[in-house]
Amino acid sequence: MRHLSHHQSTLRLSSVCKNKMNTMKKLLLILCLCLQSIIFGQTTISGIVTDQSNEPILGANVYLEGTFDGASTNEKGAFSFTTEETGTQVLLISFLSFETKKLTLDVAKMQNITIKLRENVDALNAVILSAGSFEAGENAKVTALKPLDIVTTASALGDVIGAIQTLPGTSTVAEDGRLFVRGGRAEETQIFIDGIRVFTPYTNTTNNIPARGRYSPFLFKGITFSTGGYSAEFGQALSGVLELNTINEPDQEKTDISVMTVGGALGHTEKWEKGSVSFSTSYINLAPYLEIFPDRNEWIKPFQGGQGESVFRHHFENGTLKFYTAFDITDFELDQESINFDELVRFKLNNNNLYMNGSYKGVFGENWSISSGLSYTRDNSKIRIIDDRINTLENSFHFKTKLKKNFNNRIKLSFGAEYFTTDFDEEFENPNVPKIDYGFKSNLIGAFAETDIFFSKDFAMKAGIRLDHASLLEETTISPRLSLAYKTSEKDQVSFAFGQFYQNPNNNYLKFNSGFKPESATHYILNYQYVHDGRTFRAEAYHKEYNDLITFSGQFPDPNSSFANDGFGHATGLDIFWRDNKTIKNVDYWISYSYLDTQRKFENYPVEAMPNFATKHNFSLVTKHWIDKLKSQVGFSYNYSSGRTYTNPNTTGFLSEKTKDYHSLSVNWAYLISPQKILYFSVSNALGVRNVFGYEYANQPDINGTFQRMVRRPAQDQFFFVGFFWTISDHKTSNQLDTL
Repeated sequence: MRHLSHHQSTLRLSSVCKNKMNTMKKLLLILCLCLQSIIFGQTTISGIVTDQSNEPILGANVYLEGTFDGASTNEKGAFSFTTEETGTQVLLISFLSFETKKLTLDVAKMQNITIKLRENVDALNAVILSAGSFEAGENAKVTALKPLDIVTTASALGDVIGAIQTLPGTSTVAEDGRLFVRGGRAEETQIFIDGIRVFTPYTNTTNNIPARGRYSPFLFKGITFSTGGYSAEFGQALSGVLELNTINEPDQEKTDISVMTVGGALGHTEKWEKGSVSFSTSYINLAPYLEIFPDRNEWIKPFQGGQGESVFRHHFENGTLKFYTAFDITDFELDQESINFDELVRFKLNNNNLYMNGSYKGVFGENWSISSGLSYTRDNSKIRIIDDRINTLENSFHFKTKLKKNFNNRIKLSFGAEYFTTDFDEEFENPNVPKIDYGFKSNLIGAFAETDIFFSKDFAMKAGIRLDHASLLEETTISPRLSLAYKTSEKDQVSFAFGQFYQNPNNNYLKFNSGFKPESATHYILNYQYVHDGRTFRAEAYHKEYNDLITFSGQFPDPNSSFANDGFGHATGLDIFWRDNKTIKNVDYWISYSYLDTQRKFENYPVEAMPNFATKHNFSLVTKHWIDKLKSQVGFSYNYSSGRTYTNPNTTGFLSEKTKDYHSLSVNWAYLISPQKILYFSVSNALGVRNVFGYEYANQPDINGTFQRMVRRPAQDQFFFVGFFWTISDHKTSNQLDTL
């Protein structure tokens, strides 16, 4: 019994062991099947990443979109990783300074692939299209002139135009004050605020008293000054374009108070969640100043004027709406000498100017943006010259819409349309003749399209075309534009620009005759630019051909003049610019030089000659130095221009003689009484150089057969300015040094 029992137990144990073995085999089989499934369910993704020159890229990130599956490339540009994903997937490849690439493919085909990345054209060291253009502002890649420079340049006296005149491409016409660019008249350069045209940008004045820009730099964030070859977006400008851009959003609420030797000013900024408003007002009266520093005029009523500006901003989810308003009132009366009158010549002026501008910039859809705006200008002048009384009224509108599509960071397309209208009326009165009315109404429709193509980080092209139709002239013009830029290294580049430009004749012609064609100019520009470590160098050669310029008979245009479109001319020159704020500690300076060779046959010129507003050589040196121990900023500006042409009736030749060269050294000093209080002093032409603008000759010779003359000189050789500026804000360290 015991033996049998033992045998049964043995059999029972053997059966249990067999069962366990069978179970283990099944588990091992299942495990192997699972491992096999996992192994065979994975896919290996591999390849090489290179640049366009087939050079391997080390450290590029390669991964499947929406997963954690990926790897980085080695020194040979190779990568390899496995994934359980199946079917069509998106493989992302990215690396600094290169465009991110997307490859959509079945993962089964992502083996041993070769991927070429293109350099990112939005990189800081990428090529820029800069021929003919000086850009300044918060978004400019290369800044030749900063917003601060507008008001810290000693010779500018706080005038935007005065600061621009220290850049190459401009001629010094000190008695006029307006912008004369590359041999062109002041009317050939147009000014825009937030992309919308300003029709009457300068204050009205008289002989030997320079005009000023109507607009304070207080509300602007930067500028773009184009001396040629500018975008197809801009028409009706033969020589230049100046763009002023208002501040998108101020950084704080503040109040600015100014007390000056010539008047006072008040500015304030208020902010809220989705918007802000800024305003600036000023009042100028020269009477107290002239009591201390009399000039060469006999003032009946010294110059006085009031100005005001405001910007309202409202931010939407996808854009910003702005309203800009500016008014300017000028009033004065004086007597001036003339060699052709025994008595002083009485001149009286009252001018009222209003400019309103509304603009919107925003984005919509997929990579679309829009900028649109409308401006209205009303300018009314009442002028008296001896017994002549002239009353002019100009109402002008400008509407523009521009759309832009970024297909990628290599191709950008912009197009738009605009509409200009001007209603000009002039009344002429004299006791000896009946009242005469002149005027015209002009409408112009323009359309433009332009594309930016970045072939690489080193090579870019801008090509555009513009079409304009002037209803008054019954003329349609087509203007092609082209710019090319090639980056020769990380620090420098070369660029070329070509363009055809048209402009309607100015009001002084259109008020008497409308049977004109638009005047035209063709620009050719070659530019070299170097930028590195706070230093900028530009050299630009250009050639400009003029055609269809207005000519007229007589001394001045009048209803009896014979007009024609048979004028012509050229302007060839070289502009050089150097700026350095690194070499000398706490010193920022720039140097500009312009050479100009120009001749014209236009207006009442009997032969082709160099105009009396053009100068062959122009040179500027601007320096600013911060002295920490003295809590002061000191600066100076030196301006030089060669003599200007004039006609001497005692000799043969037309515009064959030249005045002496022009020299002016201006200095300024700003002292911080406290962080928010500044004492400011400046003097123009500090050395008191007796500059000559030209000569006025008698209409008839004397008994000896000689035409006597009178020298035309500035009303004052020097101008002194003292001001106190106080800022009140939550930021106790902010002040108006940025706007002085």
